[in-house]
Amino acid sequence: FLNIGSGIAPFNAWLLLRGLRTLEIRLQRSAESTRKVVERLKAHPLIQKIYFPLDPDFPQYELASRQMKGAAGLLTIQLKARSRGQVELFCNSLQHFLMAVSWGGHESLAFPACASLRAEDFDVNEPRHSMVRLYIGLEEPGYLIADLEQALLKMEGQ
Repeated sequence: FLNIGSGIAPFNAWLLLRGLRTLEIRLQRSAESTRKVVERLKAHPLIQKIYFPLDPDFPQYELASRQMKGAAGLLTIQLKARSRGQVELFCNSLQHFLMAVSWGGHESLAFPACASLRAEDFDVNEPRHSMVRLYIGLEEPGYLIADLEQALLKMEGQ
């Protein structure tokens, strides 16, 4: 097997097993927290739309409910942003979300879709330009909600 690349080092195998032992409870916690975050953000005036498959307002909610036991912490929010600068300010104002795309860890993450977009190419009428992908980790949901709300408040002021 070592000739085809399927060998794994003993320490890596041990780390994998150690993580698998708590995977279910970590996914449950992330899913519960995500539902709370989604419910709170749906009512916020600076959120245009939320994309989360197990939100009853999601267009394919029925399909997702049939196909999925649950949904962990990955969702997308569309901000009511008038500029790339507002999206950047929102993301840079987050104090408890890391800026990264390594979904599935224990920490909450954020990544703006317009990260590779030049400021002059930002189109307020293009929904993707004002989207931010969030991963809700294992932190207390109220703590994360407060962080998201303070960042939205700063964005509104710009």
